[in-house]
Amino acid sequence: MTVLVTGARGDVGAAVLAGLLAAGEPVRASSRAPRPGEFPAGVEVARADLADPASWPAALAGMRKVFLYAHSEGAAEFATAARKAGIEHVVLLSSSTVLYPDAEASPIAVRHIAAERALEEAGLDRTFVRPGYYATNALRWWQSIRTGRVLRTAFPDAVTSPVHERDIAQVAVRALLDDRHRGAACPVLGAGPVTVREQVAAIAGALGEPVRLEEVDVDTYRAQLLTQLPRPIVERVLQDRGSVPPLPAELATDAVPEILGRPALTFAEWARDHAADFR
Repeated sequence: MTVLVTGARGDVGAAVLAGLLAAGEPVRASSRAPRPGEFPAGVEVARADLADPASWPAALAGMRKVFLYAHSEGAAEFATAARKAGIEHVVLLSSSTVLYPDAEASPIAVRHIAAERALEEAGLDRTFVRPGYYATNALRWWQSIRTGRVLRTAFPDAVTSPVHERDIAQVAVRALLDDRHRGAACPVLGAGPVTVREQVAAIAGALGEPVRLEEVDVDTYRAQLLTQLPRPIVERVLQDRGSVPPLPAELATDAVPEILGRPALTFAEWARDHAADFR
């Protein structure tokens, strides 16, 4: 089996690449603009830009399976190219937002719905990996924590259920290696709800130094977020007071324990893995 890993420089893609290499699988790493020496020695490298159809045939040639980032523009064309190239199985990095009752009103969900639908309509064997709120969103805090050991927020008790990128990647790797997961949709939902206050405490614990939490007014927080995020997302964050609404209970079953045989990784474990980002 040879696997094309798209987005192999990303947090999840890099971990998928590492997982496949650890399992002894031949892989081809791709990114929009590969640079010499950015992937492990011996890894085949290809240019693959999901927005550039001309890059697909060479990247797909000789591959049997693909780890794919969702890209709604051109998704149908990519699926057609994959089918023409003889791809047997695609593991798509989708999103749990597609499961919400109001998914069609969410730009994030709409993008992932389009990518999922394209694979289905092309008749490709596929597995959808649907992570929840990424723990890596906390990396938006790196500068204030690194330079001032402080986090400023309007909503210190906002609740999310952060997902470690390692859980996402390991579920994707298992889906690529084990054909029993073909046709499945795998929610990856994190170890459970934690507040911003608890996340800051976990980062402080990983650093071995105190990190101060400073509550600011909503307008100040809006201005801060607008330096990092598009306005529609900022307004949604403020509307939800920083929390991520949970999925309906009947849909909120995390696939990690069943697929990986262990509990989901906690935010404290993520903070320890990323302590250097905040140091």
